[in-house]
Amino acid sequence: MSVTSQNATRTVPGSGVLRSGAGRALSGAFFAQGFSIAAVFTTVPAVRQHFGLSTTAVTVLLVGVSLAAGAGSFLGPPMLRQYGDRAATRLAVLGLATALLLIAGAPARPAVIGGYLLFGLALGGLDVTVNTRAAALERHHGRSVFATFYACAGAAGILAALGTAGTTGAGWTFRGTLAAAAAVVVLLSLAQRGPGRTAETVSPAPGAAGPAGRAVWVRLLPLGGVLMCVYVIDSTVSAWTTVYLHQALHATLSTAPFAYAAYQAGTLLGRSLGDGVVRRLGPVPVVCAFALLAALGLAGLALAPGWVPAVPAAGTAGLGASVLIPLTVAAAGRLWPDAPDAVLARLNVFNYAGVVTGGALSGLLGSGGHFRLAYALPACAAVLLPLAAPCFAVRGARLRPGGSGEG
Repeated sequence: MSVTSQNATRTVPGSGVLRSGAGRALSGAFFAQGFSIAAVFTTVPAVRQHFGLSTTAVTVLLVGVSLAAGAGSFLGPPMLRQYGDRAATRLAVLGLATALLLIAGAPARPAVIGGYLLFGLALGGLDVTVNTRAAALERHHGRSVFATFYACAGAAGILAALGTAGTTGAGWTFRGTLAAAAAVVVLLSLAQRGPGRTAETVSPAPGAAGPAGRAVWVRLLPLGGVLMCVYVIDSTVSAWTTVYLHQALHATLSTAPFAYAAYQAGTLLGRSLGDGVVRRLGPVPVVCAFALLAALGLAGLALAPGWVPAVPAAGTAGLGASVLIPLTVAAAGRLWPDAPDAVLARLNVFNYAGVVTGGALSGLLGSGGHFRLAYALPACAAVLLPLAAPCFAVRGARLRPGGSGEG
């Protein structure tokens, strides 16, 4: 690598990784993941109205998506071993596109339910494949990369949400919106062409044995607790903050979405800067600082006297939670470097448990008129997250400030 390219890599955190062939391909996979998730969830109200689904039915259906995703996580490791990194990712991305088309073309409720469950399965499998590849890239380049890739997914989610708003405003039904999203996801799957196993993203070889089950769960428990807590925060703020602003803080229907937008903006900002901050300070102090920042934002939401101060509080919560998920996944991937897929498949159980817990708990509290408590409880939990910070320390081969090159 030339001196010039070395300096460029050090100036922009993660830039060298994203410029590599494997980095560009993986960015496309994360983008497809974020884009498809947003497309599915922003069209739920229209799907509900078209098929006459009750609120309870929609809640059960979305819980089913999370459970299917948890099951799909365990499809990731055998896919990686059988087909290799890029082919396994491509299959999972095409699974998402197929699910989008199935939901879009569903003639009746059973078909739409099948589409959502297929979406969950594909999403869980993709989670494992992309995070395994990111863990391999982090080892290859010797630098923090996860937050940058998660920022790609976040940016894609914002674009998909705006796309849904635009197509709906133009008079499209959910069928057209989801079909267009599926076309975008199929195009993104083309970025996964190439060797099944590349030099930068080596997955476990076929037949490789993963770590013993009980040992994995014991070492994953503190990291899984962090991940579950953060996903409780994420699902609570994402799913219910708009309702909270409208019902409890008397925001209008046009201003109530501002808090959700602020949360997403804070998340994107934090993930865009996260790898550079980790590179300078190390993961342990970053986890402590951002966990307390998330707690501060949640407390602000719980105590907000009106909707105006709730908006920056939501942004603060998003900024605080932003890097905790990618840092937790990165730390889990380092537990067993020879079999990160097996570890990350188990870690995903905590992910979806947090989604289900957060959505259900906040929904129950909100329906009982206790929205403020729905934010206060995870704020208390976030204050305790720094206790798990030592588990994020990089031991053995340390992440290097400049990375090892472009690959």
